[in-house]
Amino acid sequence: MNQWQRFLKNLGDWRGSFSQFSPQGNLFKDIPTRVTLEGVEDNGCVQQKVFKYPPGEPEPQPIELTYRTLGRNILFFETGYFSFGSVQFSPIADFGAEQGLIHNQRRLRLVQLFKNGEFSGGTLIREVLDGVDIPESTPLTVDELIGQWRGTVTTEYPDFRPPDSYESHLSISREGNQLQQSLTTSTWQLSSTGEIDGNCILFNRASEPRQLLLLPDGASCLCPLKIPRQQPFFLEIGWRLGDGVRARLLRNYDATGQWVSSTQIIEEKTTD
Repeated sequence: MNQWQRFLKNLGDWRGSFSQFSPQGNLFKDIPTRVTLEGVEDNGCVQQKVFKYPPGEPEPQPIELTYRTLGRNILFFETGYFSFGSVQFSPIADFGAEQGLIHNQRRLRLVQLFKNGEFSGGTLIREVLDGVDIPESTPLTVDELIGQWRGTVTTEYPDFRPPDSYESHLSISREGNQLQQSLTTSTWQLSSTGEIDGNCILFNRASEPRQLLLLPDGASCLCPLKIPRQQPFFLEIGWRLGDGVRARLLRNYDATGQWVSSTQIIEEKTTD
C-alpha cells in the first residue's frame, strides 16, 4: 500500500471541532467544523474543504485545497494515521506539527506549536463521519496509564526506505504524585519519572524536560517545554482506542533539528 492509498483512508465528510489549548492543557476556544475530503478522477485527485462555524461570528469562506501529490513533510501509515509538520527546527521561526489518528469512523488530530523554540499550546481536533452517532470519549486519566503495556511499533522514513517494526513493553507505576515509566524494546530501554499536577505530568529530571497533557476524548499531548539545542527530540500524540488500548504517534527529530522519521505505536494493556 503506497502513501497515496493510505491517504485515501481519510476520505469522508468529517464533523467536529477545533479546540485550542494552552501550554498547560486548558481548552479556551472551541470552533465547530466540517472537513470534507473527496476523491475525484478515480481517486487520482483529492479535494478538501474546511468549514468553520465560530459561535456568534460570521461564517468565513471555506478553505479549499486540491491534492494530486503529497508533500515531503508528511508520512502516512497503513492505518491511515499521519504525521505532518516542519521538516527542520529553527529557534527563530515558528515550528510545529499536526498528527492524526483514525479509528471506528472517528478521527483525532492534534497540532503542537512552538514559538522561539518554546511550547505555545496547540489545537485538539475531534471528528466523526457525518451521520454517525458515536459519543465522544471521556478525558484520559492517570489511572488509565498505570500498568503493563505491550505494543507494536512501526517507524516510517521520509526517504521511503523499508519501515522498521518491532515490539515494545511499557511499564507505568505511581507513587504519590510521581509517575514512573520504563519503555523497553529488543535494542534499547528508556526510563523517566514525572510529577503529576492535575491533567499535566512534568518529566523534568532529564536534560530535555517534557510535559504530558491528558486531554478530552482520551487524547494526550507529549512534547518538550522547550526544543533542546543539539539534542534529538520528538513530538507525540496519543489516543484511547478502547478499554486498555491506546495508539500513539511520534514525530522524531535528530540533533540538528531535522525530521528523520515518524513512529506509530499501538499498545494493549496486559496487566493493571
